Amino acid sequence: MIRPHRKHSLWLAYILHRISGFCLAVFLPFHFYLLALALTEPDRLDGFLSWTDTPIVKLAEFGLVFLLAVHFFGGLRLMALEFFPWSTSQKTLAALAIASAFLVATIFFLQVI
Repeated sequence: MIRPHRKHSLWLAYILHRISGFCLAVFLPFHFYLLALALTEPDRLDGFLSWTDTPIVKLAEFGLVFLLAVHFFGGLRLMALEFFPWSTSQKTLAALAIASAFLVATIFFLQVI
C-alpha cells in the first residue's frame, strides 16, 4: 500500500531531484576519466570523441542535460522552500522546475543535431 504522503506531487518532485542527483554522481567518474584522457592520451580521446557523434550519444546527452537541469531547478525550488514562507503554489513551482529543465534540455538537443 502506498502511503498518502508518497502520492503527493511534491514528494515526486523530491524523488526526481534525488534520482537526478544520483545519476549525475554516477556520471562524474566517467567525465573525470575523459578529462584525464585529454591530458594524458589525446589520441585515445580523439577516437572516443569521434564515437560521440552517433545519434544515440546525442540522445544520451539530452538525457544528461535534462538531469542536470532538473537537479538545478529542483534545487532552486528546494532553496525557495527553505528561505521563503510556505505557500500554496509549491506544486506550480515544481511543475515550472520540470518544464524549465525540459526546455533547457530540448534547446541543447536541437542545437547539437
